[in-house]
Amino acid sequence: MLTIFVPAAEQLSVQQLIDAEYRLNEVVFVRDLSQVGDEQAARHLIVKGEEIWLPIDWANEAPPYLLAYPLALTAENLLAVVYTRLNNYESAYEKAAENPALLRDIDLLNCIQHGVAVGFPQEPDAFDSPFEEYRFWHNSAVLGHYGELTRFVHYSVIRRYYERAFDLAPNDEWRAFTGKHWATLLLDADELAEAGALLADCIRFAISEDALYELKNVQYGVWMKQLTAPYAPDLLSRIKDTLWDVLQYYERNGRPVQVALLLIDAAQIANFSDSFSEALGYVNRAIQLLEEEGIPELTGNAQYRKGTLLYTWAQNGNPQFFRAAMEAYQQALKVFTKENAPEAFAEIQHHLGVIYSEIPDEVKKKSVWAAVSMSSFREALTYFTRETHPYEYARICTSFANALTKFPEAKLSDNYTRALSYYDEALDIRTATEYPYERVLTILNFLEAAWFVSVPEAVQQQTLFAKMTRLAQEVPNLVDDPKLIAEADKQLTMLAQLKSDWQMINAL
Repeated sequence: MLTIFVPAAEQLSVQQLIDAEYRLNEVVFVRDLSQVGDEQAARHLIVKGEEIWLPIDWANEAPPYLLAYPLALTAENLLAVVYTRLNNYESAYEKAAENPALLRDIDLLNCIQHGVAVGFPQEPDAFDSPFEEYRFWHNSAVLGHYGELTRFVHYSVIRRYYERAFDLAPNDEWRAFTGKHWATLLLDADELAEAGALLADCIRFAISEDALYELKNVQYGVWMKQLTAPYAPDLLSRIKDTLWDVLQYYERNGRPVQVALLLIDAAQIANFSDSFSEALGYVNRAIQLLEEEGIPELTGNAQYRKGTLLYTWAQNGNPQFFRAAMEAYQQALKVFTKENAPEAFAEIQHHLGVIYSEIPDEVKKKSVWAAVSMSSFREALTYFTRETHPYEYARICTSFANALTKFPEAKLSDNYTRALSYYDEALDIRTATEYPYERVLTILNFLEAAWFVSVPEAVQQQTLFAKMTRLAQEVPNLVDDPKLIAEADKQLTMLAQLKSDWQMINAL
């Protein structure tokens, strides 16, 4: 819905204009201009003094491409803007047909919103007003940042255009609006320190409450990207405080989708703080809100995050949550299909492969779980191949090998021998120079499994013994973790004892 605020003397004429359009008065309301302060957060525009004033879209209801401000008031211009705000572009084009400049702006806005390729604008010889100059550079940056362009525009150009618009902004509110999207560009490019400094600057001079909280929303996103294990308690606390501050603002303004998205991030922060039950409560509430709003794509994403949360919880010594994780992932797969989201689909299949191998159940059902586990791992490896995604390929091969060691004994093959082959695949990628820590973990898994491999021939036994010794001896040169080194030393001691036993047997 949309509200038009007009002076009392003009209210009737604007209402008649709206009433003349088929059923438009069901979604567009005309109110007295004196009421604008009561509904400032609602979707609205203002008509006064023969001009149309479009407020800054802090609610992110459309791409941040700016129309003329103010726009000359005519019946056609007003209806074109109204239909544009209602995402009825067909009617907007019709009403703007006599105003080429407005028609071009509406078309560009539509193209950005729907991913239609557009050309990059050329700087005009002169500008009609300081605002038009600001609007040109802001819109050029927005086209490069959010639009689909017919030719490549380098990141540095987009950044420079944002900076120019920022400097030319007519007041602090417009400057903060450009600053928010400039900071988002920096965030996407992982220029986190600069994005943080820009946001802090904008927050200091932001005029409206809407500006303040939308800037804070981007700011906590910058801090989220700065989080690395071990997580700094002061940064976690700062993120949590800001997140809740923004969340309460969205709740006050009736924006359930934004609340749900923040709750998903809140779940991640709670997870980092080892507050698993708190995290689960947040993500369940997010799913409920998104289901009520009827947004299956976002609901599927929330189910994905819930599955990952429960999967992590189950792997931290709570295997009873594997089944709940499986159910959440299966819900997510209704959205993240192999065709429309192959990477997410493959990652979910990877996690399901682990879950199916670990899920507690009756012994007689373990063979069934093993079969579906292998199927899931193979699905994951059809996307994460050695050639296209080597790091992920090694990670999944390691998980697959770990799962094989947990499967029931196979009649026609040795699961442990198959596990060693997958560990070898991972070790080929997890080299000592590129991934020393991951290599050590895979080595230790290989060594544990190797003791259970059936090797009847003496030559094969000696070859495997030599390989196990060589791998165990690598560990102290790769990491300085006492526990991992101790585990490798334990393996070397066992291998030395095995060699001694062989020598004693051969001597008899």
